Amino acid sequence: MLSRRSLLASAAASGLAAAMPRMSQAQTTGFSQFVDPMIGTGGHGHVYPGASVPFGMVQLSPDTDNARWDACSGYYYDDKTLLGFSHTHLSGTGASDMLDLLVVPAIGEVRIKPGTLADPEGSYRTAMSHGQEHSRPGYYSLVMPESGIHAELTASARAGLHRYTFPEGKDAHLLIDWAHGFRNYDGSATKIIASSIELRDEQVLVGSRQVRQWAQGRYIHFAMKLSQPADSMTFYKDDTEITGATTYQGQSLKVALHFGQGLKGPLLVKVGLSAVDIAGALKNLDEDGLGFDFEAMSGQAAAQWDTHLSPIEITTDNADQRAVFYTALYHVQLAPTLFCDVDGRYRGMDKQVHQLEPGKANYSTYSLWDTYRALHPLLTIIDPPRAAAFAQNLIEQGEQSPSGPVIWPLQGVETFCMIGWHSAVVIAEAIHKGLPVDAKRAWALYRQLAFGRNTPGLNAYRGFGYIPCDLEGESVSKTLEYAYDDWAMSHMAQAAGDYMSAALLRERSRNYRNVFDAKTQFCRPRLMSGQWALPFDPRSMGHDSKRWWDYTESNAWQATFLNQHDLYGHIGLFGGDAAFEAKLDALFNAPSDLPPDAPPDMTGMIGQYVHGNEPSHHIAYLYAYCGAHYKTQTRIRDILKTQYRAAPDGMAGNEDCGQMSAWYILSALGFYPVDPVGGVYVFGSPLFPHARIHLPEGRTLTIRAEGTEMKPYIESVTWQGRPWSRSWISHADLLQGGELVFVMSEKPNPAFGFDITDRPPSFQFS
Repeated sequence: MLSRRSLLASAAASGLAAAMPRMSQAQTTGFSQFVDPMIGTGGHGHVYPGASVPFGMVQLSPDTDNARWDACSGYYYDDKTLLGFSHTHLSGTGASDMLDLLVVPAIGEVRIKPGTLADPEGSYRTAMSHGQEHSRPGYYSLVMPESGIHAELTASARAGLHRYTFPEGKDAHLLIDWAHGFRNYDGSATKIIASSIELRDEQVLVGSRQVRQWAQGRYIHFAMKLSQPADSMTFYKDDTEITGATTYQGQSLKVALHFGQGLKGPLLVKVGLSAVDIAGALKNLDEDGLGFDFEAMSGQAAAQWDTHLSPIEITTDNADQRAVFYTALYHVQLAPTLFCDVDGRYRGMDKQVHQLEPGKANYSTYSLWDTYRALHPLLTIIDPPRAAAFAQNLIEQGEQSPSGPVIWPLQGVETFCMIGWHSAVVIAEAIHKGLPVDAKRAWALYRQLAFGRNTPGLNAYRGFGYIPCDLEGESVSKTLEYAYDDWAMSHMAQAAGDYMSAALLRERSRNYRNVFDAKTQFCRPRLMSGQWALPFDPRSMGHDSKRWWDYTESNAWQATFLNQHDLYGHIGLFGGDAAFEAKLDALFNAPSDLPPDAPPDMTGMIGQYVHGNEPSHHIAYLYAYCGAHYKTQTRIRDILKTQYRAAPDGMAGNEDCGQMSAWYILSALGFYPVDPVGGVYVFGSPLFPHARIHLPEGRTLTIRAEGTEMKPYIESVTWQGRPWSRSWISHADLLQGGELVFVMSEKPNPAFGFDITDRPPSFQFS
């Protein structure tokens, strides 16, 4: 143990002033007041309720568990115990990582082991109660019933600030667990390659570590400042007390900061993070210039959220629907996350340190298999500069990555999670919509992927026109998604002036046909011989459950409708409009049972439609392409009403870094991008009587839906005061601003959007 005297002897005091005790201010009266961060913290939502700013680098939030799937964000609403508060969290993912630097406020005896949910005795876990918990954008608080400690959290872009009010007359301490992280599902510890922790002076603690979890080998550094000096500190390595130095190295490091009964008001703890080095963490800690002013920081966070929630104004008398909408708008702006230091340095995909040009930023946490579908299209409407920045950033990350175009980058590391290279879709969409993205630079990067890369299964895809299921797992889904990526890359090539490659990719994007079985009318696994694999059950994940799946988090029912870009060619495979419509009906009316090996995120089922997972998200809109748009309307209204609720378990499935919420936002407004690259939106069933979207350059898009509360069907549409017979509208039209008016009805109007000239365009270049 290092005493106060030895601390003073080993390093000079920093002279940081203690903050005065103050309680948190009342919630803002802006749009933040409608947000409930607890929505999605239960069920399979996998979101965290803690403090962050829009797209912030720090996510300061409570951890209730770190060892099971439903606690991927570190928090699960049904848990009864609390571990502490850590600084990095994933929002709504189905994979787990992060939870860096756990801070555990406590009184009395120091306990250094985390225990488990099943056996918390003797550990630093403590009971928690939702009755004494509060969360709003940029702020979180909890009173711990066993100790009476009041914990409050807030954040700025690169730093987190804790405020702990301890009960008087109790020995107070903080445990800093630098070994904490998401454990493996088998219960084994977080894989730490190396870590260190150093006492700079009696109020400054710093540390570094490299972690091998989902993101293999990511770096993280922290700098922590205390508003009041500790009386003493006790360091632990492998849960054993160690002494004799101020710097320690090892794979399991912890430190207890002892304050006794001498605290003068609340204790504030400020933490800056960096993936570059400790110097970067120290700079990031002081970047906001707010020091230990908790009220100023929480107020600033609330103001940022009010600004970022203000692009869309809705009118409704339904408080729950308003909460769901603005919480969704909050969730879509938690990721991607800032991943660069205030001085412009960042750790790239090659794990080397790079320097940004002035005015630019680097980001992380791109859940692209999910978010290309609705989140990035939404940003092209409400925040085009950010959408462009993300697209350009994905190009830069692909240039740096040893594996080329990125798939699912996290903290400067390619996770290779999910299938396809849907960064191509985000970039191509931005190019097609006229955002300032370098098409030639993009195509120079993706040309090799299009024509030269081999794994996983790309040579087979090019040679056979599909991926044989006896060569590669998830073969059907990969074939279908590679085809859509070909469509996206064809737009890149076209924009870069490589018209021959664009034509080749446009044709190759129709490879989806090669896994379609006309006899069963399902997309099925196919062998190298060309034969269909047996046995076949459209509900199953694959033909050989002992070997691998043929579908990615889906089955043949959902995969059969995965085509997003060549819809009229797709409809032709079924034999025309009526057959395609009947197959869609069969999907929604099929029994909802799944085989035992189905992944847990296939939830939110309506028949075999699975709203809790992304491959289904565009399917209800496909009726518009076969002349039965009124069925899109009723299905969308049903999904909006049944799959989203203002409750902790109010999401049908994983939030997936904003995709589940982005679907809700766009669909509630009345339109959705079946093919994001194509630049058009198919009408659905607008949920609110009035919405206003603030567009760039002061333009406004007003959406009115007359009689929408009890009327799901579109009787007619006017755009800019003129009758509009189309079942869709283009991005270019929407971005001009104006007024879009839906006249709603209790009964369907089958004539709306029935004529082929009024159906959405597909497989077209602008």
